[in-house]
Amino acid sequence: MTYREWYESFARRHEEVLSMLDGQSPETIYDYFDYENMKARHPDFCPLYREEKKCHDLEGLNCYLCGCPYFRYCDEGIDRIDGKIRYSLCAIDAKQGRRFETETAIHQDCSQCFLPHLRGFILRHFDRDWKKIMHKCEACGTECGTCGETV
Repeated sequence: MTYREWYESFARRHEEVLSMLDGQSPETIYDYFDYENMKARHPDFCPLYREEKKCHDLEGLNCYLCGCPYFRYCDEGIDRIDGKIRYSLCAIDAKQGRRFETETAIHQDCSQCFLPHLRGFILRHFDRDWKKIMHKCEACGTECGTCGETV
């Protein structure tokens, strides 16, 4: 699955859940998106639910954002580093972020960063339209920092 496919698929699932919470406050919606509640009520929302796994080892994990507004991706590649294509990165270079590298590719590893799953962060950035929060994630169309070409 490409980043774009994941992004669109998650946006649809997010919208479906929110349609059932029409008129609810951001705090109530935040509470509803608690990992345990979502796993019980919407087992198909996340493939990890069926495996009894969490994407982050965090007590009180919240699934409202799932992704992070600081995550940047381009399925064609953002730029090149040491001959490898970088497909994703963290816009704020979070200390907890890591790189996952193969012989030809670099991807952002956010598994140790809890920022988009914390109550204060979610409520500060809250919008019922997930895509509005995440609108900067797709980095395609930007200028490559290495070669200057438009990605």
